[in-house]
Amino acid sequence: MSKYIFITGGVVSSVGKGITAASIGTILKSRQITVSVQKLDPYLNVDPGTMSPYQHGEVFVTQDGAETDLDLGNYERFIDVNLTAESNVTSGQIYSAVIAKERRGDFLGGTIQVVPHVTNEIKERFKRLAQKSQAEVVIIEVGLSNIETILSDNKTSLPDECIDIVWRDRQ
Repeated sequence: MSKYIFITGGVVSSVGKGITAASIGTILKSRQITVSVQKLDPYLNVDPGTMSPYQHGEVFVTQDGAETDLDLGNYERFIDVNLTAESNVTSGQIYSAVIAKERRGDFLGGTIQVVPHVTNEIKERFKRLAQKSQAEVVIIEVGLSNIETILSDNKTSLPDECIDIVWRDRQ
């Protein structure tokens, strides 16, 4: 079973979460530990491919053709690992998947809610990456938004598999 490291930063962007994730991945890989990385972004776009680079920065294209956040390129270069579409998760992807399941009838006519439906979809994404990559450790950079609510559940449901690293503003 994979272990997970969650890196969060509260409500602050550009505090170094990506560099922290890449650095931890590099250290682990130097110890012959297999690593994969995933970034959870709060925006409702499905991917950054249609977003203005002036607002979001450049797009990084993975080996399987996914248009992803630039941080994935940093992860690949730092850790020397090839990432795929599963390494980039947006709120837009999550909500789209949950709505598609609802339309198929997967929830048997029940009311769809953030907890548990959206949070379960998020957890499914990082478990899927762990399974596909066969990584011993999956480092997950968590962007702003209600995505961070999944972390409190991880401490209860996966106590031996998770570490949380939280950046705090010291102003």
